[in-house]
Amino acid sequence: MNALTLPHRSEPRARFADLLAAEWIKFWSLRSIPWVLGLSALAIVAANLKSALYTRDHYTPGEGDPAVMAQVALNDAFNLASADILMLAAGGIGAIVIAGEYATGLIRTTLAAVPDRRAVVTAKACVLAAVLTGFGVLTVGVSFGASQAILSDVGIGQSVTDPAALRYVAAAVLFGPVCALVGLGVGTLIRHSAGAVVGTVVVLFFVPSLITERYRWSADLLHALPLPAWQRLARTSLASLRPSVYPATVAGAWITFAAWSLASVALAAAAIHRRDH
Repeated sequence: MNALTLPHRSEPRARFADLLAAEWIKFWSLRSIPWVLGLSALAIVAANLKSALYTRDHYTPGEGDPAVMAQVALNDAFNLASADILMLAAGGIGAIVIAGEYATGLIRTTLAAVPDRRAVVTAKACVLAAVLTGFGVLTVGVSFGASQAILSDVGIGQSVTDPAALRYVAAAVLFGPVCALVGLGVGTLIRHSAGAVVGTVVVLFFVPSLITERYRWSADLLHALPLPAWQRLARTSLASLRPSVYPATVAGAWITFAAWSLASVALAAAAIHRRDH
């Protein structure tokens, strides 16, 4: 048998599981990510414990409306400062995961090895969402358990089995993956590490501060942003809250989480498919 008659051997096509494994390795190969996650976790837990200790030291058992105090206790489990830290850390990681590949040129090797660009983005999104969800479960779980143990001394500690508390915890856990996927979308569009991080911060952090609930259209726009959506999910009791003419809804907030996640991945897949052919 000569060379002309030798059967042709083609390389096996990469499976999606192989893409996930490759993206997992690349994710943790960025040395800054473990530091960002570790320091963010410490900052989040510390901020919540400080808030819980303050509430315990300044609350007299029996005072205050029970519904209001239940909301205060949940706020001490994951407060706004913690949400800001998580939002900035997760969004920055999401942006760096893709923008860093463009900055180093590794993206050319990735796309040469895997011509299916949409599959590459999907694998990155899956790894990113899985890591940030696990990070949220660990960080929020520790914060919730420790803060509610502290507040149980004055009788206002909440149980995660309560539906309101469970929603609060679920919203905090899922807020990280949502922000990370937004960062992935922005990073795919901008492709420059510093610019992608800044763009993500603008979208997640600064845009909500520029919009008010004064008009119906602006209220709808505000409610359709990730941070206000988390704030609505975190508001388990409307007691002592100033009524809003155009209030957000719990269902709308969950839809916002899902819409931003799916739209960010779809935008990233479309951008990388059109630009890198």
